[in-house]
Amino acid sequence: MQSTAAFSDDSLNPAVRGFLHSPADPNGQALVLTHGAGANCSAPLLVALAETFAEKGYMVLRCDLPFRQERPTGPPFPGKAERDRAGLRNAIATLRKSITGRIFLGGHSYGGRQATMLCADLCAEEPELVSGLLLLSYPLHPPRKPEQLRVQHLPNLRTPSLFVHGTRDPFGSIEEMKKALQLVPAKTELMEVEAAGHDLGFRGKLQKQQLPATIRSNFERMFA
Repeated sequence: MQSTAAFSDDSLNPAVRGFLHSPADPNGQALVLTHGAGANCSAPLLVALAETFAEKGYMVLRCDLPFRQERPTGPPFPGKAERDRAGLRNAIATLRKSITGRIFLGGHSYGGRQATMLCADLCAEEPELVSGLLLLSYPLHPPRKPEQLRVQHLPNLRTPSLFVHGTRDPFGSIEEMKKALQLVPAKTELMEVEAAGHDLGFRGKLQKQQLPATIRSNFERMFA
């Protein structure tokens, strides 16, 4: 049976803090999951995904980005996104101490965007740092502002990526996402979640309970 425990590594700067899901039957691989701008690592979608992946043998670290460690509520600090990316890099480094297999990186909205930017920045110097990305509701542009595209780094993203996106996400339509993914030179797949918004159906009691298993199935097929 898998176990979940609070986790912290304050030897690194930024520190790594969150929850570690340890599988009953490890497969030697790991997944780092982080949250969006208005949430933390205990968001219901992240918890459900962590439990679902741990059932299949993945070590999963749900971590709070540095901005969330510094204050319990509120959006990311303007101009400090680089520190949030450093926090993700440290989370990977922490897992690498005990994981010999592949390490994947995933995030919802802002967290996913920072993950893509980290991998795009490190593609030349550390191409093997992350084996793949799991991107939940990538925030392609602010709601009702389709001209403000967040795609500048995508041509440098050489990490295979699975994008999971709701068909009613105001941060980017499915057609807009398909066009944006054409900029990525790495392998990409787009998993559409019918009638879901930016929360992918995980809000209050309206949780799509079958979604985590479907995401894991598509993920494992892509990264087999």
